[in-house]
Amino acid sequence: MAVRAEHDRAVLADLLGRDPVLHAYQLGDLDDFFWPYTSWYRRDDQVALLYHGVDLPTLLAFAPPPRTDDLAALLSDLAPVLPARLWAHLSPGLDATLARWYERDDPAPHLRMALTDPARLARVAPAGQVLDRTDLPALHALYAAAYPQNWFDPRMIDTGQYVGIRDGAELVAVAGVHVWSPTWRVAALGNVTTHPRLRGRGLAGAAVAALCARLRDSVAHVTLNVRADNTAAVRLYQRLGFTAVADFVECGLRRRP
Repeated sequence: MAVRAEHDRAVLADLLGRDPVLHAYQLGDLDDFFWPYTSWYRRDDQVALLYHGVDLPTLLAFAPPPRTDDLAALLSDLAPVLPARLWAHLSPGLDATLARWYERDDPAPHLRMALTDPARLARVAPAGQVLDRTDLPALHALYAAAYPQNWFDPRMIDTGQYVGIRDGAELVAVAGVHVWSPTWRVAALGNVTTHPRLRGRGLAGAAVAALCARLRDSVAHVTLNVRADNTAAVRLYQRLGFTAVADFVECGLRRRP
């Protein structure tokens, strides 16, 4: 079967739902909130997503190790029609597949983690209040001070799944989501940070605990992405009951002349 554009959400949900942790971000992008910004491609049971809702289109292509070659075949067919520049989240080895067409920029190994031990999380005292659009100026200020390289779409605060902790009137810690889909029962945490002057006090963990408590009734799988070399963050999530379940690479791609 040659690669084809896929427009049927039910087909995509069936394929991606076979491994909802590995494909949590893609499942979330099936929701109406993200769907208009997506293009989907399929070859047999392998799926790749091109997300257009950011300045630099982002390619997501994940497969378990036994199926990486099948997904590589899809990407080989797809590469000639992809944008000249894009960001990519790829299972290990797939960046090498695209090397014929693209030069790779800023590759960084990442981990997909999933909440596998809720008992650990239950031992953390939750803290924080739900944020809304009136909190956007304070949230932007916190990200500028603590996490300037993050990706945050202000629309995400409308999910009601952003929890912030204040020091007086100042927002000093936050935990949010990149994806939250009650329909597909998945969430992906993101945009978690603490103001530099207050790090080491457990504020991020308390905000994550409060957010996960909110998510408990609406999703079956809570996941997140983290740089593999961000030792402090990996240890924090491990203490909260998250386990690394997959490796992948994030990188920029520039089409070769």
